[in-house]
Amino acid sequence: MSEGPIRYLLAGDRGLVVEFGDRIDPLTHRRVLFLFQQITRNPIPGLQEAIPTYRSLLILYDPLVLSLNDLRARVDRWLEQEDQAELQPGRRVQIPVCYGGELGPDLEFVANFNGLSPEEVIQLHSSAEYLVYMLGFTPGFPMMGGLPEKLHTPRLPDPRLKVPGGSVGIGGQQTGIYSVEGPGGWRIIGRTPLRLFDPARPDPFLLQAGDLVQFQPVSRQEYEALCERVEPEAQQAPLLQEGALAKEPQP
Repeated sequence: MSEGPIRYLLAGDRGLVVEFGDRIDPLTHRRVLFLFQQITRNPIPGLQEAIPTYRSLLILYDPLVLSLNDLRARVDRWLEQEDQAELQPGRRVQIPVCYGGELGPDLEFVANFNGLSPEEVIQLHSSAEYLVYMLGFTPGFPMMGGLPEKLHTPRLPDPRLKVPGGSVGIGGQQTGIYSVEGPGGWRIIGRTPLRLFDPARPDPFLLQAGDLVQFQPVSRQEYEALCERVEPEAQQAPLLQEGALAKEPQP
């Protein structure tokens, strides 16, 4: 699994960044996830949090409990096992999306820009499988790779001041889902009724780094029906049980 140089960078007096080269691709991200899983499976005193990104892992620690040298030595030992240890597979997650209309105001633009029909955009976007590289921008916003090249579309020249939560967008070579309402410049092609971020849930984030996402087109009527079933406190469990949102281990 190992490939490319590893760099250690300081992030203040309680943070260490482990950087795996300068490429953004699934193989590099696999190395990030490997170290992230080693840390979460083998907690040690003083180690507080690990945050995966495209090609690096930020490790937060308490320097009064765990020294920087001891942390680096522990990371080195974990990385020595990189070629032998198994990586726990990510989850496969299906996200229902209603495309176009007022829920996807940029669908026509994406289609025209790429010489496609709106139906072809929907078919391409929903048939691909996307890797969640990281969460960022807003709480729970998934940055996903795997967008078909035919759908690559530049961001808006002037970002919108308000994008509804659940909006599914395209930004350059990526696709993503706005986890909460806020400003944004991605091209909005649809919306999901699911809440990607809900602080009332035991796990507030619906997605996590390493998940594999596929979008499921639904009609406006199906979208409205799903919206009525989504409750802020515990919307995930009933949808999982009834199959509107499917999660299963990666084969």
